[in-house]
Amino acid sequence: MAKLALINKQARREKLVAKSAKKHDALKAKMSVNSTPDERMEAMKKMAKMPRNANKTRLHNRCSVTGRARGYSRMFGLCRQQVRTLASEGKLPGVRKSSW
Repeated sequence: MAKLALINKQARREKLVAKSAKKHDALKAKMSVNSTPDERMEAMKKMAKMPRNANKTRLHNRCSVTGRARGYSRMFGLCRQQVRTLASEGKLPGVRKSSW
């Protein structure tokens, strides 16, 4: 089980990203090739003043059961340990433990 503080920190980041998404996208659009160098520099300065946790790349996928950040499987939304446990218990539809 992941530390509760890390799970809460991730939730705060998700809220901040959602809150500042429009502003972030607008600034990224201003930094396009079509804008003048002065406009681009202003947009870069404004982007630098935004909080770091407002960027989408700071988010991390987490297991929905344990909150574990590593070994995440996108197909199930679970970490590798939970995929193995639930598959062997027969709780994941269409998944069987292989044996040969």
